[in-house]
Amino acid sequence: MKKVTANELRRLAADARESIWAQAEEEDREPKIYLHWTAGHYYQTFDSYHVNIVDDGTMYLMDDLDEVLAHTWLRNTGAVGITLCCGVGADTEDLGPEPPTAAQLKAMAEAICAIADGLWLTINKTYVLTHGEAADNEDGLDAHEDYGPNTTCERWDLEYLETEDSPEFNPEAEDGSRGGDVIRAMANEVRRKNNGAALA
Repeated sequence: MKKVTANELRRLAADARESIWAQAEEEDREPKIYLHWTAGHYYQTFDSYHVNIVDDGTMYLMDDLDEVLAHTWLRNTGAVGITLCCGVGADTEDLGPEPPTAAQLKAMAEAICAIADGLWLTINKTYVLTHGEAADNEDGLDAHEDYGPNTTCERWDLEYLETEDSPEFNPEAEDGSRGGDVIRAMANEVRRKNNGAALA
C-alpha cells in the first residue's frame, strides 16, 4: 500500500493500458472502472480494490492496476476497482455515521479521470460504473444474474450520496441524481478542467 496522486495514477494507468485491454479482450469486453465503498470505517483499507480513498481524500494504491483483484463479481478481469473507505452501518435510508465525504468524492472523481485518461476510456456508464450499477448489469454486459439496487439490493454501493445532488436512494431516478451519475459528472468536470491534457 502506498500513497498515490491522480497524476501518478494517470501514468500508472497508461503503463498498464496494453495489459488491461488485453485482459478485457480475452473476456470479449472492454476495460471497466468499478466504483465502490467498503462499508467499513474511514481509515480501514482493503486489498481487494486497486485504489482506496480515505476520509480526507488521500488515495492509496494497493496493487498494480493490471492485477486482477476481487472487487466486482465476475467482472474483475481487465477492470480497475476504486473504493471509498466509508459506509459502515449504511442502509438505503441512512448512510450511517461515516458517509462519503466531499473530499472522498472529489478524490474519486480525480482518480476516475486519471485512470480513464491512462486507459483511453470515455467516462460514461459503459466504462465507469458503481458496483450497484454493475450488479444490475446496467452496461448491458450481462455477466451474471442481477443483484443490485433495482433487484435484490445485495450490492448498492454509492447508489446515493446524501448530498444535495444525490439526496436519497432512488435507483429508478433518471434526473442525474443517482450516485453513479453524480460521480461520473464530477469526473467529466475534472476532465474538462484538465482540458484534455496529454498524458505525461
